[in-house]
Amino acid sequence: MTRRSAPLGVVNRGTTNPNRLRRVDRWLAGPQAWRLRRAADPLVVDLGYGASGVTALELRDRLSVVRRDVEVVGIEIDPARVAAAEPLAGPGLGFVRGGFELPVPGGRRPVLVRAFNVLRQYGEAEVAPAWAAMLARLAPDGLLVDGTCDELGRRAAWVALDAGGPVSLTLSVRLAGLELPSDVAERLPKALIHRNVPGERVHAFLAALDHAWARQAPRGTFGVRQRWIATVETVRGAGWPVLDHPSRWRLGEVTVGWDAVRPP
Repeated sequence: MTRRSAPLGVVNRGTTNPNRLRRVDRWLAGPQAWRLRRAADPLVVDLGYGASGVTALELRDRLSVVRRDVEVVGIEIDPARVAAAEPLAGPGLGFVRGGFELPVPGGRRPVLVRAFNVLRQYGEAEVAPAWAAMLARLAPDGLLVDGTCDELGRRAAWVALDAGGPVSLTLSVRLAGLELPSDVAERLPKALIHRNVPGERVHAFLAALDHAWARQAPRGTFGVRQRWIATVETVRGAGWPVLDHPSRWRLGEVTVGWDAVRPP
């Protein structure tokens, strides 16, 4: 009998809250919906869902609007968490034990992998190997999302990766009460959080957002949403490779090409 190797990774803190990952789910069901629509096998993985499987359930419900036959598999390295999530299992939703090797039953390859608040608890040098392990399991046209958010999901940031590696960085914030765009810096993914220092690209991008936010303060007369849209228009006009459009900016989002923020 072949002995199964241990899952890749370590147990994380497991913190989770209902609706915490709504921002990234909205992005997956929006600009990335084409990947799910085209997929021969509409399989999605929620890696490291934590102490409760509720975010995997929410992911299935949100993506089912895009593809009714979507199937979400929640993967956790802690067997107790898998057992705790089992009562939520049902049509289009299941739970298994595993790690970065993404042990989906039947050896199937997911078209989307959401790994949120997972790699933040690892060392920076461990990020690239974890990315490589997950990318090796993706389906054609698949996407991996490695991100972090606060406990209530009001501030989030994520790196999107395809088979070729990192593609973009997305920042998504609750605009009400926002003082500076760079307030999201504490939620940068592990690959970037230690790079938010002068001389690094991601620091320059956040500084550009802050500067534009200050310049566009008069737009606040028309609402914070208009101020944010004007802020993103300003940084795009300054040459930053903003990849999305006003329909996303209205939500408190901005997505920029990876080369603009990647570590040297």
